[in-house]
Amino acid sequence: MTQESELVIIVDDDLGVREALSELLASRHLESVTFQSAAEYLRFSNPGVPSCLVLDVSLPDISGLELQNTLSPVQHPPIVFISGHADIPSSVRAMKAGAIDFLTKPVDEEHLLQAINAALALDREARHNRAELAKLEQRYALLTPREREVFPLVISGLLNKQAAAELGISEVTLQIHRSKVLQKMKAHSIPDLVRMAEKLNIRVRQPYNAKTQ
Repeated sequence: MTQESELVIIVDDDLGVREALSELLASRHLESVTFQSAAEYLRFSNPGVPSCLVLDVSLPDISGLELQNTLSPVQHPPIVFISGHADIPSSVRAMKAGAIDFLTKPVDEEHLLQAINAALALDREARHNRAELAKLEQRYALLTPREREVFPLVISGLLNKQAAAELGISEVTLQIHRSKVLQKMKAHSIPDLVRMAEKLNIRVRQPYNAKTQ
């Protein structure tokens, strides 16, 4: 499986459903893997590619809804539910817990494919965002304690003179730290650094004088 691959994971206790869905996905050049129970799926080591979980509500061990609840604290593929019954309470519960869609068997193929594509797109974006955040965290870890103090002041809009006064250092020293922050974070500009701070959840530091007013 290449880095560019995407994977659809099917969990359904009905062999006929698993085979039909696999054939449908293959006809659209989508790779798939199938399991007949929640336990089988939980033993599966998902490769690091964008994925979608097509999950039957009724399984032989625990229900699909229980599996969704089990997976909720950890990162998992977006879920598309399929069910043999039009169960409104179950569909509401599934959607509130973040499911992409809740479809009744026999599922409409185009509707299912639309839901799967939406799930894959969502997982692609989530993986991209996590990768970008990991890069920013690695860069932030390279900052010295003083540079980490300078970072929120730089993005606060203060003049160098004001930021230096906040830290009790010279303006020249502040400018050196500011340059190091931009360099280590690989920020091309202050607005770029502001966007990075938002992703890292770094709050803009308020000047001391502003706090006391």
